[in-house]
Amino acid sequence: MPHHSRRRAVRAVLALLALCIAGCGDGPTKSPGGKKQLVVGFSQIGAESAWRTANSASIKEEAEKRGIKLMFADAQGKQENQLKALRSFINQGVDVVAFSPVVETGFEPVLRELKAAGIPVVLTDRSVDVADASLYSVFIGADFVEEGRDAARWLVKATGGTANVVELQGTPGSAPALDRQKGFAEIVKQHPGVKVVFSQSGDFGRAKGKEVMEAFLKTPDAKTATALFAHNDDMALGAIQALKEAGRRPGTDFKVVSIDGVRGAFEAMVAGELDCSVECNPLIGPLVFDAIEALAEKRETPRRVVTPAASFVKADAAKLLPTRRY
Repeated sequence: MPHHSRRRAVRAVLALLALCIAGCGDGPTKSPGGKKQLVVGFSQIGAESAWRTANSASIKEEAEKRGIKLMFADAQGKQENQLKALRSFINQGVDVVAFSPVVETGFEPVLRELKAAGIPVVLTDRSVDVADASLYSVFIGADFVEEGRDAARWLVKATGGTANVVELQGTPGSAPALDRQKGFAEIVKQHPGVKVVFSQSGDFGRAKGKEVMEAFLKTPDAKTATALFAHNDDMALGAIQALKEAGRRPGTDFKVVSIDGVRGAFEAMVAGELDCSVECNPLIGPLVFDAIEALAEKRETPRRVVTPAASFVKADAAKLLPTRRY
């Protein structure tokens, strides 16, 4: 073969390679059915609790099951990280964005940017406080106010309407912390014998829950406190540890009610140290991706999807523990 012909052949091979690389790289990928693969950006709050870990796993598993490309970003509990991730999703041209907001406020500007880019938004687990509700398409999550009411109803009944309550709040400014406190207070107000004597944030974490309870147990009010309401199970489990170390008997002379229904709460109920856990189901992946696919296909979807819930007490915990998936 003449020298110039060889050069042409080499150039042709290189051109074909370049085309292959381009096609196998950033171009739109195809699903097994031949359709363009759906690309979803998901911003998670972090991994502050067993609930959140189970929630992330449910999202990832469902995306994989449906052949959806998931771009998953962990905000590590910081709103600024979440805002960066959402703007990054816009730059990467994802089809749909879903996220669990760290706090309720401060998201309006980025939601406007997403709307301008034509990217629909699904809120998962927590909602946002915005002047224009059309900035997101769907909110999928529990009724946090009702969870707070359920915890209060159980406590009122279990204590005969007389209790001095320690409240461990979730992350300040977050929807579950605000709403669970609101629902609990609404019921307690109807029962003058039930008083919240101490209320402080444990930031939804086990270690912080223990630390806050330890500090409370050194105050004069600790002597008369008879119950704990924790906005999540992880804080309750930390507080239970602090109570035991201080010589108190959680689940016996100190009633404990919390929210989430994680495996650790069931184990504590079996041990007799936690009395009641109001479920907030984290396994919402199927509901989230039903909504995402509907939005991507321009189908109608409800604005609000309330996840199913239940309340569990320690008498039933041993029987139910083997069935718990998180």
